[in-house]
Amino acid sequence: MIEVEALTRLYARGTLETQVLKGVTFRVRRGEFVAIMGRSGSGKSTLLNIVGLLDRADSGRYLLDGTDFSGADDDERSAARNRKLGFVFQQFHLLERASALRNVTLPLLYTEEDPGDSVQRAERALHAVGLAHRARHLPSELSGGEQQRVAIARALINDPAVILADEPTGNLDAQSAAEVLEIFRRLVGAGRTLVLVTHDRAVAERADRILLLDDGRIAGEEAVPSPVAGAHLGAAGFV
Repeated sequence: MIEVEALTRLYARGTLETQVLKGVTFRVRRGEFVAIMGRSGSGKSTLLNIVGLLDRADSGRYLLDGTDFSGADDDERSAARNRKLGFVFQQFHLLERASALRNVTLPLLYTEEDPGDSVQRAERALHAVGLAHRARHLPSELSGGEQQRVAIARALINDPAVILADEPTGNLDAQSAAEVLEIFRRLVGAGRTLVLVTHDRAVAERADRILLLDDGRIAGEEAVPSPVAGAHLGAAGFV
């Protein structure tokens, strides 16, 4: 599903240049859950931004579902992001004055979706993360774990093949983090591909495979035999 070959990324500020990625190569199979683990500053978020078509590599190749996006223009990248990718970040990025339901429908503003269908899809996505009963609540009325589950529902609304998660449990307590990771396991069990970046080994060990990123390079790889089972949340829906 994802093929990354010899990616490099350099940032320049004045006369200072920083090489963040130094020839990164890896593949992710369809339906696989891969964690990219590394210390702060190792290049994890930069790599995820390139995989998410939010940033461009300086050199190397990146293929998503068989399509080479290395030289794609902004319109092609934007269309692929909206069609194939869902994003979950450490910060929830919810509109404070909009209900959970409204927040989930936001990605559909960039499509020709019928408003009635948008609401139904958002309701199904919230049901999938166990929050159908909180659809009309504002973010301020939700716990941190519930807000992150709204963000996951928003990532699901366009039915993406790939979910990209950047430190998604970084702002959560242990119980909420376990619930979010269990949702991710269910998404993968339903056939979605998931790439998660984290500095936390306990989080990384919920994946099928761990890629170790150190100083902009893949320093190693670990298989995870059997993810630890977590709490089961609401019924399927988008999951």
